[in-house]
Amino acid sequence: MRSEDLISSFGEIARSKDMDRDTLQIIVEDVFRAMLRKRYGSDEAFEIIFNPKQGDIQILHIQEVVGDWEVEDPVTEIKESEAKKIDDGFAVGDEVAGGLDVSEFGRRAVMTARQTFRQRIRDIEKEQVYQEYTELIGDIVVGEIYQVRRHETLLMHEDTELVLPRDEQIPGDHYRKGNMLRTVVKEVRRDAGSDPQVVVSRTSPVFMERLFEVEVPEVHDGIVEIKKVARIPGDRAKVAVESHDEKVDPVGACVGVKGVRINAVVRELSDENIDVMQWSDDPQELIARALSPAEPTNVSLNQDEDPPRARVEVPADEVSQAIGKRGVNIKLASQLTGYEIDVYREIPADEEDIDIEQFGDELTEETIGKLKRIGCDTGKAVLELSADALARRADLDRDTAKQVLEIIETEFEKGPGIIESIRQGRFTVESVQTAEAADTDGTTPSEASTESSASSAGATESADSKGPGDADEEPPEAGAPTPDADGEETAVDGPAPNEPEQADGDSEATEEGGDEEVEEQDEIPQSPSEEQQEAESTPEEPEVRS
Repeated sequence: MRSEDLISSFGEIARSKDMDRDTLQIIVEDVFRAMLRKRYGSDEAFEIIFNPKQGDIQILHIQEVVGDWEVEDPVTEIKESEAKKIDDGFAVGDEVAGGLDVSEFGRRAVMTARQTFRQRIRDIEKEQVYQEYTELIGDIVVGEIYQVRRHETLLMHEDTELVLPRDEQIPGDHYRKGNMLRTVVKEVRRDAGSDPQVVVSRTSPVFMERLFEVEVPEVHDGIVEIKKVARIPGDRAKVAVESHDEKVDPVGACVGVKGVRINAVVRELSDENIDVMQWSDDPQELIARALSPAEPTNVSLNQDEDPPRARVEVPADEVSQAIGKRGVNIKLASQLTGYEIDVYREIPADEEDIDIEQFGDELTEETIGKLKRIGCDTGKAVLELSADALARRADLDRDTAKQVLEIIETEFEKGPGIIESIRQGRFTVESVQTAEAADTDGTTPSEASTESSASSAGATESADSKGPGDADEEPPEAGAPTPDADGEETAVDGPAPNEPEQADGDSEATEEGGDEEVEEQDEIPQSPSEEQQEAESTPEEPEVRS
């Protein structure tokens, strides 16, 4: 093959790859030098002259003239006699430049040169793709979907293949071959010996930033700056913005009239909910805004931990709003602010609670210390967390976390103690008989108390109604017949029910021969205060009949 034919084939390959002349010249020289090194072991004694305009190439072999018996390297040296054959004017020490034809390399060497040329062009293309898309990292590119696979989707952008992995796709998106798709260049991977792989994404927060730049002129011009974006792709996102112009409302500029601007971004992101909020350099204020729609009443920071933590108190009816469905709101707020946020229900001053240190008998000091480090310094603060959340935040195993919750729940189920209940007027204390007495007579404490009071009252009245000399006799029951002097029984009237007892000496029993009855004496009137005291101290006596 002639050199002209070889160069012509090189030119066709270069034109198909849109290769410039300078690059083509460098590649051709490298290919021929590789051929020379393979044939002669070195290319130092050769010079290549390539004319890309005319499409021809010339290879010169430069040798030094030495004596006929002094040749050590035939590649770089030539005998004086051989040099004189070319030109009689050559002498020892001169340089002889002879032409070298490509056909001298043989057909196999020419085919190898052509393959080497193609390989060099592919290497240059890979380098160009790598450099081009490395500069496009973070920018939006629009590609055509040409293949949908199980774990990835392939797009074509300017004859370059883009890869959209499964985890970089918005959940719920459906792709069809031939559709155009917006993505952002995330990274360019290059492994040794393989083509560079351009990875694009639709879940990156940068993708949302670039969409705002496209839809909001103030963001594109730099008047409104997007400070930070937190996303749960396909579900919800929070965007913190700041204005560098006092006259421009950053939130209003991003939302647009009737939400026109932000709705365009939402449609591109498959109806992902976006909350736009104003940025603040004060971490406490930023955390309070990030937990919207909840309105925290108190935010305290702990900068000593890594990552730093924030304890946020919200009204009881806003705890679910602060946490959000499946914890989405608090997760996004943590991503946006950089703080691990713990949400607690605001405890009113009159609400009962138990300090966590009061559980020292059932919980170890280490466990109590871990609970206090995450802000759970009361029992109800611990009960606001699930077992999984408590185990994760307090660095406890799940069994220990469940045990802690059970201990605290049991304590709250017991309710207040007896002293607290008496103080609150929930019940009063009554005198009851001891358990020993109840066991002796077989009655309950309340029955024993009633019977004891009744018998004591009856005994007192009977003793008062007996005459002289009857001390050894058994006192008759109230209302029971009493024998008189003739052996006849006389009924003794006891006090009427619900009447106070009479004092000693109020009535006398007399015996005067015949059938005399025991008559009651007139009662001595008592003052209202004495009657009231006597009624309170003496229980009512039921009527006993034989």
